Amino acid sequence: MDVVVRAQCGAVRGESRQGCSVFRGIPYAAPLEGPRRFQAPAPAQRWDEVRDARTFGSSVPQPILWHPGDDPECLTVNVWTPDVASSGMPVLVWLHGGACLGGTAATTDFDGAAFAAAGIVVVTVNYRVGYEGFGWVEDAPCNRGVLDQLAALRWVHENIAAFGGDPGAVTLIGQSAGASSVVGLIADDVALELFRRGIAQSPGKIFVPADEARAVSAMITSQLGVPATVEALAAVPSEAIHAVQMTPVVTMSQEPGRWTHPNAPYGLTVDHDLFDAPPWIPQQQKTFGTRELVCGYTTDEARMFTVDADLSGVDPVDTARGCGLDADAVRDYRADNPGITDADLHPLILSDALFRMPALWCAEAHADAGTATYLYEFAWPSPARDGALRACHGLDVPFTFDTPHGPLAADLIGPRIPPDFAVLSTAMRSAFAAFATTGDPGWPRFDSTTRVRRIWQTPPALGEESLSASDRIWRPERPRAAESESTLG
Repeated sequence: MDVVVRAQCGAVRGESRQGCSVFRGIPYAAPLEGPRRFQAPAPAQRWDEVRDARTFGSSVPQPILWHPGDDPECLTVNVWTPDVASSGMPVLVWLHGGACLGGTAATTDFDGAAFAAAGIVVVTVNYRVGYEGFGWVEDAPCNRGVLDQLAALRWVHENIAAFGGDPGAVTLIGQSAGASSVVGLIADDVALELFRRGIAQSPGKIFVPADEARAVSAMITSQLGVPATVEALAAVPSEAIHAVQMTPVVTMSQEPGRWTHPNAPYGLTVDHDLFDAPPWIPQQQKTFGTRELVCGYTTDEARMFTVDADLSGVDPVDTARGCGLDADAVRDYRADNPGITDADLHPLILSDALFRMPALWCAEAHADAGTATYLYEFAWPSPARDGALRACHGLDVPFTFDTPHGPLAADLIGPRIPPDFAVLSTAMRSAFAAFATTGDPGWPRFDSTTRVRRIWQTPPALGEESLSASDRIWRPERPRAAESESTLG
């Protein structure tokens, strides 16, 4: 059955189904045409007629999920609401992952129906990725993908009451690159009026100094034969950029120690405008405000990236050096993990480097600032690939949304859904819904003394933070404020 909501942006027609109403493809910013592809997001124009919002909008430009000629009006949101006639319901705003290279909200992976059944309004967001979102442009702001996220939050602030949501009770939730935005915005006290709490699922080490972002983007524009200006880049088709955007990774992989984020061309730029430093830098004068934070990681994050790689001829010392550690770190890893094989040592080092240490450090910095912080570890082992993925990066997302039949679950869990999926999914979702409602997910706070974490397994458990051995290895390498600028010449 169709349902119409009249919001400030204009009237939208969605569909009502058992338990909730759904509205898809609602624009929160102007179409990405011409120079707008590389500028700060412009407001969407209000419409007078009832707009059809029963299908997802286009994905933003990227190598997969997008094709030349797709609708440029792709900066859109999707809304699930328990009751359009209600008011004052908590709101979750979801930011997808994708290494700042890809990702979309136009997928059944992030269906908000299960949260809506718990009385939560859910908003999922498309934001720019790739060069349009995160490449260096001389005459445009950095982090345009994050500026898109903030524009979407402003849309929520102005419009969500028409869908039954409370604009003063917004929780920003994201995974991977999306989680990095969450902790970055909270650490630098950005947009206090736009969201109240944050949930960060596997935030990554993707905050890069401005000169590094400029140098990486210069490698891309040199391949394109254009200067890094709005006018020049606007004349280059997105697919032409996609064809060469991985070129810098080849160069960076030869000297990974020179680069903060050598395995991808884009990251969140420390531009001293939106972000002053990575969110785990304790020396910065960060207040962290009063926003509560849930922050977590999966036990075996990097298994997702190494499962198909032949690492038999790779020395773990090279993996450690590529992550910024020295050879002694491998000796320490072996001492702390007796009997570990090289096949398991590679993903362990990478898991710590890419996600586990950043998540722990973000939780520490936030808790040390005196703000309510809750840590978790997702430890449920996937049966997919004969168990080779273990509790890998992204595996917690289908549990978060109760989407065991979505594309992500098909890859990470497999066609047969284990009987304990529903139980663990309900427990996670209930905790996140409680946090969005009250600021308390239902387990003790994390701090430097009581380093407690929720362990998402079946059944869920409590335990002390388990990364002390890895943290001892990484603690000397933890970036400090004085070292947050790149060493590039």
